[in-house]
Amino acid sequence: MSLFKDMLKSDESLFKNEVALDFSYQPKMLKYREKEQQQIAACIKPLLQNRNGRNVFLYGKPGIGKTIAVQKLLEALDEEDLGDQETYTMYINCWQKNTTFKIMADLCDKLGYKFTQNKKTEELFKVVANIINRKSGVFVFDEIDKVEDFDFMYTILEQIYRKSMVLITNHKDFLLGIEDRIKSRLTPDILEFRPYNKDETKGILEQRRDLAFHSGVWDNDAFAKIVEKTYEREDIRTGLHLMKEAGLNAEAESSRKILLKHAEQALLKIDEISVKSSDELDDEARFILNLVKDNSGEKIGDIFKTYQKEGGSSSYKTFQRKIQKLSENKFVTTKKLTGGIDGSTTIVNYLRTKKITDY
Repeated sequence: MSLFKDMLKSDESLFKNEVALDFSYQPKMLKYREKEQQQIAACIKPLLQNRNGRNVFLYGKPGIGKTIAVQKLLEALDEEDLGDQETYTMYINCWQKNTTFKIMADLCDKLGYKFTQNKKTEELFKVVANIINRKSGVFVFDEIDKVEDFDFMYTILEQIYRKSMVLITNHKDFLLGIEDRIKSRLTPDILEFRPYNKDETKGILEQRRDLAFHSGVWDNDAFAKIVEKTYEREDIRTGLHLMKEAGLNAEAESSRKILLKHAEQALLKIDEISVKSSDELDDEARFILNLVKDNSGEKIGDIFKTYQKEGGSSSYKTFQRKIQKLSENKFVTTKKLTGGIDGSTTIVNYLRTKKITDY
């Protein structure tokens, strides 16, 4: 028996299309979100009849297909032959575009207007309105809870004639925090994206597995282990990351099969992985993260003092919320200490980990 019989050759790979394991990759068929897509489509459909559309508020846990479901719907709308009822579709990620000015500048760019330099927010919106009001517009604001002001929402609701606004967030109670003048005009349909059940989780991972790997390379127990962990976390990104890591572990051993041990090796690291990239943070959050990096292990109050010395203008309460958001997305860790000469305090540590989005 040859020593190398069951080993991969140097020019072989278990992967057929590694890109299919990226969360941003969109399969042609989006499984198990047909009902939600139909409800969103029903809110947009009046635009195709030269009427005003309805607004919709989507909420649900991270990694359960909210963004992809909407993007696939926009893609279908763009491909539709609508004749005179052409509709502009605009997707904004509010991690990066978190103020009215940034959002208006981005909308101008998406509409093909490039002369935004030295223009005020009101001037940019006039450009947006002049273009869209010739037809109609679908505005998608993803991670809407990251915006710092809501003037853009009020202006769109008031001055765009035919539109549908789609708000996406992880937080069910987001609408409670917006101003009454906006809430009364928004009156959205509310749509919850429920977590995938175990069979649906398995079905989605099977779809990505078959796209990403050559046939027959997965051991059943190894794949079942990853399905179990993904269902436990209720986040498809976890499963995609684990499948990729298990495949790389198998290749590192020149194995022709991805075995249970390769999946378990991947599982050992999963709690250290965040689902966000620091590139997705707004300027203020990135500024605070860099301060934590330089002052890791210090008390939150001392880091706040440094923040103020470096020009930070947010209140201590807002600063605490920013730290909590960074902790939730595994950029930092926080540990509350009680007792001692200073009473209770929180220690903040920079988390030197990889992000799922880095893969």
